[in-house]
Amino acid sequence: MSETLRVAVAQFAPGPSRDENLAGVAQLVREAAREGAELVVLPEYSAFFGGKMGAHWVAAAEALDGPFVSGLADIARSNAVVVVAGMLETASRDDRFRNTIVALGADGALLGATRKLHLYDAFGQTESDWAEPGDLVDAETFDVRGVPVGVQTCYDLRFPEVTRRLVDAGAELVLVPAEWVAGPDKRHAWRTLAAARAIENTVYLAAADHPPPVGVGASLIVDPLGRELAFVDDEVGIAAATVDRAEVVRVRAVNPALALRRFRVEPA
Repeated sequence: MSETLRVAVAQFAPGPSRDENLAGVAQLVREAAREGAELVVLPEYSAFFGGKMGAHWVAAAEALDGPFVSGLADIARSNAVVVVAGMLETASRDDRFRNTIVALGADGALLGATRKLHLYDAFGQTESDWAEPGDLVDAETFDVRGVPVGVQTCYDLRFPEVTRRLVDAGAELVLVPAEWVAGPDKRHAWRTLAAARAIENTVYLAAADHPPPVGVGASLIVDPLGRELAFVDDEVGIAAATVDRAEVVRVRAVNPALALRRFRVEPA
């Protein structure tokens, strides 16, 4: 079992066509695999993005055994890499969708499905008009080549307790698929929060966004000291870096903040 993992963030602009989005994902995953990536993180809403939210978003929702996840599984298998991407999942009511991140193993098996906890009811937008928040369940991780991995989604990055719960569950690498909406100072917030979540939890963090003009771009991989190891600016493309569990151990020996803390995080 390896103690290192080659991770890539893949930045692209999904549209309303599932088939075109899958083709774009396939191209980026192939490129990342050629660069040695063993895990590829793609943005939130990789399956569908159709402008302002409305009933057409709900109509685009699928089950976890639907064509988008099946297509991702084929891409993962054909490239022998783990693929993590966002989709619209059918919800408990017919006028909502779930904002869900799925992880497919290198063999195409479903490793996990994470539903967004904090909906984007901020900066003049109301995601909750159309999306259903994830249930408050125990934080889950999955293992990729010996590295424990946790997942959270976009706006969840503004809530440090989400990352902390993943770390309490054992995550040493946190993935953040996002559609971080562009706007004044939003790129600064994105990069600052990514670094902060890594630093305060002494973990690696890999975050994938939509490029401008919709998102802020700036997909990145950050190490446990908050240093950017890989970065995609405004373009469609990938960037890769190596996650090393020994570095997590080293940083935690120097800065044992997790061991020294005096508070725990519990669901509200």
